[in-house]
Amino acid sequence: MAEHAGRAGFPRAARLLSPGDFARVFAIRRSAASGPLVLYACPAAISTQQARLGLSVSRRIGNAVVRNRWKRRLREAFRQVRSLLPAGNDFVVVVRSGSTPAGATGARQVEEMIAALAVRVVNRPGYAAAATDAKQGQSPAIQPLRRRR
Repeated sequence: MAEHAGRAGFPRAARLLSPGDFARVFAIRRSAASGPLVLYACPAAISTQQARLGLSVSRRIGNAVVRNRWKRRLREAFRQVRSLLPAGNDFVVVVRSGSTPAGATGARQVEEMIAALAVRVVNRPGYAAAATDAKQGQSPAIQPLRRRR
């Protein structure tokens, strides 16, 4: 598949893809919240140069149009601030309210929130200990996420 000229894209290397990746990030239990976003962080399981992103937008947020609008806004904000984020970390952004910030001002606000939350989580005192525990495999037992029926 050829990428379109002028599009930044969101390559597979920049995404959290498996349920195990999400479970690992949630198991470390390092997070920060601001406004409608909660950002969870964890050191990457494999040594990567870039930060990776996972998104969690629940059906409580709204219908498919609203959820997809949030996801597009978050992916674009992540593309814009990826170089500012601490490398070698995995991030999961959870949206906890429904209205998407609109316009260019809203886009800037989401970018600033993601960058500030990421720096806040990674610079917390307990994060370094969690990072070494995770790399040594001493993190809590990680089970893949299961869907409720």
